[in-house]
Amino acid sequence: MEEVQAASIIFAAGYGSRMKDFSGSKILLPLIPGSNPFEGEHPIIFEIVRNLPRGPKTLVIHHKKDEVMKVTRDLGVFYCDQSVPNGTGGALIAAQDFLEQTDQEYFIITMGDIPFVMETTYHNLISHLKYLDLIVLGFKPMDRAQYGILEIENGNVKRITEWRYWKDYSLERQSHFQIFNSGIYAARRSALLKYLKKLKRRPHRVEKERDGRIMVVEEYFITDLVELMSNDGLKVGFALVEEEEEVMGIDTLEDLSLAQAIFAKRDV
Repeated sequence: MEEVQAASIIFAAGYGSRMKDFSGSKILLPLIPGSNPFEGEHPIIFEIVRNLPRGPKTLVIHHKKDEVMKVTRDLGVFYCDQSVPNGTGGALIAAQDFLEQTDQEYFIITMGDIPFVMETTYHNLISHLKYLDLIVLGFKPMDRAQYGILEIENGNVKRITEWRYWKDYSLERQSHFQIFNSGIYAARRSALLKYLKKLKRRPHRVEKERDGRIMVVEEYFITDLVELMSNDGLKVGFALVEEEEEVMGIDTLEDLSLAQAIFAKRDV
């Protein structure tokens, strides 16, 4: 395999509130369970780092950050502190110093709870940056609910529309959308740095439950980068994974148990 190098940004700041009975950092959940699913060996983040291309890597951290840094200290990664939990766009903004100080032109942006993306898939994304400014890793889920859709025109991704909006589209319009957002991207550093400035001017006011009460907070969405770049004529494309399992996220105990079963088969 041809040597591929890129910098990587891994979003690892979230609370993982959908993982009931677990208050730690999801990226530290084990793929090899011990006495219970929450304790064991080979944390999720180890598998992600193992499969990413060669090059500098940073974790965007917030929740349980001291524990995350302790467990990952031997992985050779950098850390960026997302001081306020303000969305995936906020996580990218928190990594601005890493973007500015890293000399790689190609960047992978991935999530800290999606462990099975293959090395070849990341390399494929990077290869497309020879002629694209941003590429989205897409997939075709069996259950389309909750996922953002890629709105594509003439092979170019024009925008990513979240489920809470596209679910109200007519059935005829919905039938045109077949490719969904995995939450994983590759991009040119030059484009990211330019459009971070525009992303900072585009906060969304959303309702969140914090400490048992609903409040309105400002968040930034990384998906906005697609529309911002596309509107300015930059080239935004997509690549597909063949198996949905490759981009499965670990949000619930059921997801974790499934991931542990998948890893046990792969690691035989």
